[in-house]
Formats: sequence, C-alpha cells, structure tokens
Amino acid sequence: MKRITIFGRDGCGFCKRAKELCEIKELAFNYVDIHKEGISKADLEKTVGKPVETVPQVFHGQEHIGGYTELAAFVENAGI
Repeated sequence: MKRITIFGRDGCGFCKRAKELCEIKELAFNYVDIHKEGISKADLEKTVGKPVETVPQVFHGQEHIGGYTELAAFVENAGI
C-alpha cells in the first residue's frame, strides 16, 4: 500500500480520527499541519483539483481519497 498523506490542522476532530485510524491499522502515513506549513485553502484546492471546504484532505500516494469518512471506507474496502 502506498503512503497515506493527511492534510489537517490542530483542533480538528476528524483530522485526529484520521491519524488514529492510520496508527491503529499500522499504515504508513504522513500528517501535514496546514497552518504550521503555511498551506492555504487555495493551495489545497490546487492539489486536490476541486474546491476544498474542510480538512482532513487525505491522499493514497498521489490519489485523492477525500476526508475521514472516505478514508475509513477506503481502509475497510481494502480489507485492512
């Protein structure tokens, strides 16, 4: 499985849950705090390829998965 990348921010419950899911499932992941890294919503929109309203924004390798709910479904469908 490719590395999971989570773009999130402090104080975001779904960002925390996405990180915890990766830890529980022992998935290789990278967490990027958008505020600490100076990443704007416009920057995320360019990366995702569509308007971004919320975090987390999750990627599997270069493929955009979505948010926490989509990550949970992705992990379940992958049988992890």
